Formats: sequence, structure tokens, C-alpha cells
Amino acid sequence: QVQLVESGGGLVQAGGSLRLSCAASGRIFRINIMGWYRQAPGNQRELVATITSGGSTNYADSVKGRFTISRDNAKNTVYLEMNNLKPEDTAVYYCNSNVQTSFFNYNFYWGQGTQVTVSS
Repeated sequence: QVQLVESGGGLVQAGGSLRLSCAASGRIFRINIMGWYRQAPGNQRELVATITSGGSTNYADSVKGRFTISRDNAKNTVYLEMNNLKPEDTAVYYCNSNVQTSFFNYNFYWGQGTQVTVSS
């Protein structure tokens, strides 16, 4: 019904940068909040950043000043620009979106995840 496809992960040295993308497709009436979460081995999935349809953003304290979330509503795509990466940023990053498939129906959808590995 709705698919989220992430891209842009990879291996980078500490201090480097990566840009993640997540494109939503399928039966979409409207996309509300979009966000990025991450899960490191042995840890719970945690919030990284969110952005509303109006552009209001929220960040985890651990990434403030280093990561920037943005979205292109015309393309149903959310981005995560990650700068000054640290080894502790290593995790699988997941896209999450609240998608309305009609005026009255909405659900949260997850992408399949993309691996980000930061070497020291």
C-alpha cells in the first residue's frame, strides 16, 4: 500500500558526512510527520530527528548541531544530512512516516533500514 525506500548509507571515517534519503510511494493522500530512527546492535531503536509537513523539526540531543533533517513534499521524500559523524553514530537508520491513504485513514510506516558505519 505504502512503501518507504531508504538510500545513502555506507561506511565513512569519523568526522565525515553522509546523506540519507527516504522516498515514499504508493497510495498516498498526504504525508504528515516524517522522521529518522536508528538502532545499534544490542540497543533499542531511538529517535534521531523528525520533521512535520510544515517544516518544524525536532532532534535528539546527541545529534543536534551535526545532523539536519529536511523534506521535499513534492517528491514525498525526507532527507538526513549527517556531518561530523562519530563512531557512536553507527547503526541501522530507519525512515518512519505518518501517511494518510485517504482523508480518514492513516498509519505509520517504516522503511527497511540502511546501515551507517563510522570508523574511528
